[in-house]
Amino acid sequence: MKITSAKVIICAPSRNFVTLKIETDEGLTGIGDATLNGRELAVASYLTEHVIPCLIGRDPQQIEDIWQYLYKGAYWRRGPVTMSAIAGVDTALWDIKAKAANMPLYQLLGGKSRTGVMVYGHANGKDITQTVEEVLRYKEMGYKAIRAQSGVPGLEKVYGVGRGTMFYEPADADMPSEHDWSTEKYLRHTPELFDKVRAAVGPDIHLLHDVHHRLTPIEAGRLGKDLEPYRLFWMEDATPAENQEAFRLIRQHTTTPLAVGEIFNTIWDCKDLIENQLIDYIRTTVVHAGGITHLRRIADLAALYQVRTGSHGATDLSPVCMGAALNFDLWVPNFGIQEYMRHTDETDAVFPHAYSFKDGYMHPGEAPGHGVTIDEALAAKYPYQRAYLPVNRLQHDGTLTNW
Repeated sequence: MKITSAKVIICAPSRNFVTLKIETDEGLTGIGDATLNGRELAVASYLTEHVIPCLIGRDPQQIEDIWQYLYKGAYWRRGPVTMSAIAGVDTALWDIKAKAANMPLYQLLGGKSRTGVMVYGHANGKDITQTVEEVLRYKEMGYKAIRAQSGVPGLEKVYGVGRGTMFYEPADADMPSEHDWSTEKYLRHTPELFDKVRAAVGPDIHLLHDVHHRLTPIEAGRLGKDLEPYRLFWMEDATPAENQEAFRLIRQHTTTPLAVGEIFNTIWDCKDLIENQLIDYIRTTVVHAGGITHLRRIADLAALYQVRTGSHGATDLSPVCMGAALNFDLWVPNFGIQEYMRHTDETDAVFPHAYSFKDGYMHPGEAPGHGVTIDEALAAKYPYQRAYLPVNRLQHDGTLTNW
C-alpha cells in the first residue's frame, strides 16, 4: 500500500477546523484533526508546504517509522504547530490501518478495557445561581461528572464561562478581545460556588473546576485547600506548568486532585510532573500531543506512577479528534475521564461520526477506523474565519496590566 495524495481541508462550521485527508493506492482513506485554535493556518501551511510532500509514496501502515521521520527528521522538534501537524498525519494513518483491518481503532490498539468512557460536561453561568441550575440540568441529562464555572462578581467577563449553554467557543473575535481579571475576587468567590453546587447535587456527582493557569503556586495551594470539603474530582490547570516543579508547592498544601496538560505537546512537558507524582491526571490530547502514537507513550509513563488520563475535549478539537480520543479512552488501562463539549449541529453535519452518548458515558462505535468522516462538499460552504482567543489583564488598584 502506498500514499498517493494528501490534502488539507480548512472549514469553519461554527468554528475553525483543520483536517488532513490521506489517500492510498488501494482506495483506503484516513482523516486526522490538525486544529490549533487561533493558529490554524500555521499548521495548515506546515502540512501543505513541508509534510505532505514527504508522505507521497510511503507505506501508510508504517506508522511508527513515519512518526519518527516527521518528528526527528525536521531537526526542529516539538512545539504546538509541529506536533499538531504530526498528529493530523498520525491519526489519519491509524484510521487507514484500522480500516484495512476492518475493525474499530480501539480493537487495533488492543481491545477495550471498559464498556464505556465516562465524560464530563460543562455547566457554567453568569453567577452562582445560574451555574447551579446548569449543573442540575447536566445531572438530569445523565452526566456523572460535571465541570462548574461561574462568573465572578466585579469582573465583566471570565474566560471559561460561555456565552450560551451546551456550546462554547472561546475564540470570540477577529482580533484578541481583552478580559479583566482579579485573583482576589476569584479566590473569594470559587469556594462559595462549590459550597452551593455540592449542596444542590449531593455527594455522588463528580465535580470538576478549571483555573485556566491563572494562579501562582501558593494561590493554587490555597484554593485547593479551600475546596477540599467539596471533594472535587480534580482542579485543572491551577498554574502555568512551564516550571513543572511549581506543582510541588501546590501538592504540599492540598489533597485536591490536580490535572494539567491540555496545552502540552510532548512527553517532555509532563515527564517531571508524572515521575514526581505531582499530578493525578494528565490531560494531553490526540491532536496537540503528536497523535495516538505519542499519546500512548505518555499514558504508559503515567501508568507507572498511578496517574490517569483525562484528555482535553473542548470544541476546538474537531469530531475527528473526539472519535480518535474515544477509541483511545476505551482501550487505555489507566483511563480517568474524558472532557466532552458538544459540537454544534453544523459541525456534526460536516463531520458525521459513529460515537454516541448515553447516561454519562460515551462509546466510539463499531465502524472501522476511528469512526469519523468529513463531508467535503458541506465543509466547503463554511470558509475559514480568523478568530482569536481572548487575553486576560490583571487588575491592580483600578488599573489594568498584562497578566
